[in-house]
Amino acid sequence: MKKSQPTIEQIKVDDLIPYATNSRTHSAEQVAQIAASMVEFGFTNPILLDAQNGIIAGHGRLQAARMLEMQEVPTIELSDLTETQKKAYIIADNKLALNANWDIELLGVEISSLKDAGFEISKLGFEVSELSDILQA
Repeated sequence: MKKSQPTIEQIKVDDLIPYATNSRTHSAEQVAQIAASMVEFGFTNPILLDAQNGIIAGHGRLQAARMLEMQEVPTIELSDLTETQKKAYIIADNKLALNANWDIELLGVEISSLKDAGFEISKLGFEVSELSDILQA
């Protein structure tokens, strides 16, 4: 049976419920980076919710939205997950992204191209020392 595509809905920030035992943390610096990304690119990655507006993924995005004084944010409800699946997804969503690596040579080419085009590469989320290393590779 084919699952229906989830729809994006705007939900009031104050109606969202952070997951009480979320083990992923977000520093003030990282939340500021997320907020800067939202200003530059828009809110392109909806917050994932359960049927009771509990956050499954997107705690950092919610903090950034609050920093930007947003009243509503885009969300997607994942109502088909069991409680066990929901707990597992909260961890997997964060960890799986960390398991990826960079092709430093290609990353350097892309970042150089952005820099040459006048894009403020500090908005990419890398530390200044990281950018220096990448651009020298």
